Amino acid sequence: MNASTAQTVNASQRIAESMSLLREALPIQRRVVHAGDTLYQAGEPFTQLFILNSGFVKVVNLAADGREQVVGLHFRGDWLGFDGIASGHYGCDAIAMDTGEVWSFRYDALLQACAQKPVLLTLLHEAMSREIGRDRDSMLALCTLPADARVADFLRNWAEALAERGLRTDQITLRMTRAEIGNYLGMTLETVSRALSRLARGDVIRFAEKGRREIQIPRVEALSAFIQGCMGGGAANPAAVH
Repeated sequence: MNASTAQTVNASQRIAESMSLLREALPIQRRVVHAGDTLYQAGEPFTQLFILNSGFVKVVNLAADGREQVVGLHFRGDWLGFDGIASGHYGCDAIAMDTGEVWSFRYDALLQACAQKPVLLTLLHEAMSREIGRDRDSMLALCTLPADARVADFLRNWAEALAERGLRTDQITLRMTRAEIGNYLGMTLETVSRALSRLARGDVIRFAEKGRREIQIPRVEALSAFIQGCMGGGAANPAAVH
């Protein structure tokens, strides 16, 4: 087993163990959601945390001019709602991007359970730490990567998130429109489309069907090579990673 495979197995096992611990220690409310369903909205009183058992969720912030800004993407095993702890109100909207299942549990019940089972407190802190790290990485990419590399990094992160959850990465279905991807990455729709076209011309990705969201990624390593090539000021040679 290579290091990448071991890391994937460990991440998948961590998620399964976390879900099992929560189920055993807390009253869990389960809800099936569909694309467009809202888990919680900005301004609502904070009482619960959420964790994805399946599906994908985007977190959206409303800008001062009324425009929606995608500020986070979440996959199975991710926690949501941390932004409500400090102020007592959720700061963003959390919206399902496809059919999935969401678990929710009261924050005060979690704290009480943590007092009885310290392992739950460790679980909570780890989830918060991962969220902080993900926000840091997203900000770093937004501030330092050129446009094409940002799109490649977005696809790589999506593929790696799927791999950690035991899902296939060679062909993925993007649950976001080109406009939403641009919104998330701080780019225009046209810039996203051009970047995807350049990635396809270099055979770093392939479009499964014209105009659809299905994207084939022959080798995730080719995305990393492409990003490095962009940072070096030249086009990456995807064949170099074969």
